[in-house]
Amino acid sequence: MSNQLSIWSDGNDKTNMQGEQLPMPDAEVMFYYNFFDNNESNQLLVELYKTIFWQQQSTIIFGKKVNLPRLTAWYGEPDKSYSYSKITMEPILWTPLLIKIKSKIESLSEIKFNSVLLNLYRDGKDSVAWHSDDEPELGKNPVIASVSFGVPRRFMFRHKTKKELKYEIKLTHGSLLMMTGTTQHFWQHQIPKMNKLTQPRINLTFRQIT
Repeated sequence: MSNQLSIWSDGNDKTNMQGEQLPMPDAEVMFYYNFFDNNESNQLLVELYKTIFWQQQSTIIFGKKVNLPRLTAWYGEPDKSYSYSKITMEPILWTPLLIKIKSKIESLSEIKFNSVLLNLYRDGKDSVAWHSDDEPELGKNPVIASVSFGVPRRFMFRHKTKKELKYEIKLTHGSLLMMTGTTQHFWQHQIPKMNKLTQPRINLTFRQIT
């Protein structure tokens, strides 16, 4: 991983705690464009990039071992392991930095999170395929608080049964996306490749492991 990290700026130095509810049926999704202001987002991007224990995970596809197209890390309370895509991750204990980010989200959501999955998209060639965050350990109606730092990336939704229903937003530097209710039952989401991008994005998805 390169030691050089360019600071991203969208020119907005103010926080925006007024969320927008996305017009998606069968879902409860709120988007906060500037949940962290630009200066704080820049600091958090650099600290996360340098201090998180990033790992290259792999999975088995059609009998072959394949590296995930991104780096990942799993932090949280000691007994909160997480399994997805034939991968089981054991938690690293919370760091003060992650607790700081978590606490700000919890002050808005009034929901306590006990774990977080971090993804480092090193450039536009990194991605995540269509999926729902509906693993059994996330409970009946998973609550996912997704924070993004770095270069903005496309975030795409598609309905599982009503194929004509699609929605897309841009996850901006310092933004927060809250997915609750029946969202994971009815919708999938993905981060597609954007090959021309050369700068990284870090995403944290705070969760409640039951």
